[in-house]
Amino acid sequence: MYPCTRKGIIIMNNLSVTVKQLRKKYDMTQEELALKSGVGLRFVRELEQGKETLRLDKVNQLLNFFNFTMAPTAKIKV
Repeated sequence: MYPCTRKGIIIMNNLSVTVKQLRKKYDMTQEELALKSGVGLRFVRELEQGKETLRLDKVNQLLNFFNFTMAPTAKIKV
């Protein structure tokens, strides 16, 4: 689970699902998202496929296109 924030609202979701939902919401192909956000097509594909190791700066670059950002959060004690 990755916390994404948008205007102070925390969205706990799988990053790959969030990005794919946002891309489809705005009726974009992976190629269009890559071009408009300034990241590579391979990066978009790997992110949507749930690759576990991604560069955070690239993730934020892509999320910034949708006015989102990744942010560190404290772990919840169980």
